[in-house]
Amino acid sequence: MNSVPRRVVVTGMGLITPLGSDEETVWNAMMQKHCGIRRLTLVNPDDYKTPVGGEVDSKAIPAMLREAGVEPVGDRTVDLALASAGAALRSAGIGAGCGSSGPVPMPVIFGSGIGASHSMYHAFEAFFQKGVRGLRPTSVPRCMGNAISAQISIKFRLSGPNYVIVSACTSSTTAIGVSFRMVRDGYADCALCGGTDSVFDPFVYAGWNNLGVMSKNPDPLSACRPFDSRRDGCVLGEGAGALVIESLERAAARGARIRGEILGYGESSDASHITSPSVEGQVRAILDAMSSAGVAAGDIGFINAHGTATRANDECESKSITAALGPAAASVPTASSKSFFGHLLGAAGAVETIVTFLGLERGMMPPNLNLDEPDPGCNLCLARGEAVKLKSPVAMKNSFGFGGNNAVLILRGWEERK
Repeated sequence: MNSVPRRVVVTGMGLITPLGSDEETVWNAMMQKHCGIRRLTLVNPDDYKTPVGGEVDSKAIPAMLREAGVEPVGDRTVDLALASAGAALRSAGIGAGCGSSGPVPMPVIFGSGIGASHSMYHAFEAFFQKGVRGLRPTSVPRCMGNAISAQISIKFRLSGPNYVIVSACTSSTTAIGVSFRMVRDGYADCALCGGTDSVFDPFVYAGWNNLGVMSKNPDPLSACRPFDSRRDGCVLGEGAGALVIESLERAAARGARIRGEILGYGESSDASHITSPSVEGQVRAILDAMSSAGVAAGDIGFINAHGTATRANDECESKSITAALGPAAASVPTASSKSFFGHLLGAAGAVETIVTFLGLERGMMPPNLNLDEPDPGCNLCLARGEAVKLKSPVAMKNSFGFGGNNAVLILRGWEERK
């Protein structure tokens, strides 16, 4: 462990989303205020109260895997993770195909709220149709939660520790935060971190359908409305995001292109309710993140909110931001990327962190979509209409999940500083 904390920078990013599978496509779509939510095709939309969602183009997954030089595993969640990981490693210039002659001692820390759900669904289906003899011998390695990180480690020959963090909607933000601490404190020089989820199998989606938190709006383009007074619930999506993070010393030594810096991370548990959020718990995570980063409320130029478009979450998060930032909250532009993608569950934090870094590079951030009538109970400086020009290179990324999990990152656009 280092006695002096190291600066932690991002040198690679990869994502696969309902809006596209490369940075420029996704960013341009967001700047043009395009929405990636459509009528569902992976499940029969007529069976569900919410017939719309953010699906990834199925053709994009094998194309990205071919570009990364790896074969698909056959589980959609795992293959999404492999696709994003391959893109992140290539953009960082690390691993197979980038001059490496052997395994790279890089940890793989990924988050997922659901895990390899498609493999699990097919295993259940085979069991109930044919009994014990219907299960494949590979059922356990295909369905286990850590199949995600294990397959990334194997396919890309990354020999550091690999594991999956499961903390509902905070899973990938927590994975990034844990990796950040590993590098900052000297336990690793670099890490591959991120998250993945694909919820559109009949069983998992049925569970969410019956939970009572999802929008019943059949119009895909207007169904997801974070912070809007007419919102009626979240809309789910699928996807994956991956980031390569390194110590500044390592990145500089190999001449890597630096995309941004992670300044701090905070986390907490509400310890109060399995699904209802807590202002107190969220405030602790926000303040811990700011303390970790050494920033004050006035330093923050943008908040990429958790913003699920549920009544309980949006109002609670608004109160938490106001309580944590004080008077500064009234002037910090705030928006939720979920209005573009839907809620990607365990992948949401990673994809939204990447979007935030893309915005910090460009000095602007996408607004909320569908924010026609801001809810008076969400008394924030909500970004609506056009993209927001940033006045500060520092941003906050919030993730709050079922189980009372809270995770917050403080991010900074890259600039040389002492």
